[in-house]
Amino acid sequence: MALSVFLLLLFLDLDESSHRSAAAVSANDVEITYGSVLKLMHERTKHRLHSHDLPYGSGSGQQSVTGSPDVYDSNSYWIVRPQPDSSARQGDTIENGAIIRLQHMTTRSWLHSHLYASPLSGNLEVSCYGGDDQSDTGDFWHLEIESSGKTWRKEQRVRLRHVDTGGYLHSHDKKYNRIAGGQQEVCGVREKHRDNVWLAAEGVYLPVNGSK
Repeated sequence: MALSVFLLLLFLDLDESSHRSAAAVSANDVEITYGSVLKLMHERTKHRLHSHDLPYGSGSGQQSVTGSPDVYDSNSYWIVRPQPDSSARQGDTIENGAIIRLQHMTTRSWLHSHLYASPLSGNLEVSCYGGDDQSDTGDFWHLEIESSGKTWRKEQRVRLRHVDTGGYLHSHDKKYNRIAGGQQEVCGVREKHRDNVWLAAEGVYLPVNGSK
């Protein structure tokens, strides 16, 4: 497992370098598929959805989730997965309204939420929890595309609404004092707001099934 993660991280680093040094295919042409590994960028602050093996000191005590300003941090990669009982396969496109899960690539835990209060704002806590063989409805997120598009594409404005609580994945300018690098709070809020819009940014996007 450690070797495979290292090789994937190396590939991701090379992939990002190639995108910085050469003209890439238009982002609007890149469809996001199940199994793709990506970073989610908060539209307004440009921070990436981030986690690492550090628990919250309050609330659930589960693995913390933050927004990181470091574009190149490997702890900001997430694997897009379907629901456990879904018929969706790796390489399938993801339609507006789909229920997805996001698995943290490094720790293998799932983007999760519940009714605990978030540390800084008192909104809904967002954490990481579980593992490859441990996932529940607290890991389910409803994809809402903020345009007329039918399938999720790179750099497309989206919202993720937590199925159990109804909270939108949200971030803002409140920052943690004890976390280096200016990482900011990620939480859930139940109303639509400009601060719960995200875009798929850097990553490795698997080709669509049946494409050449």
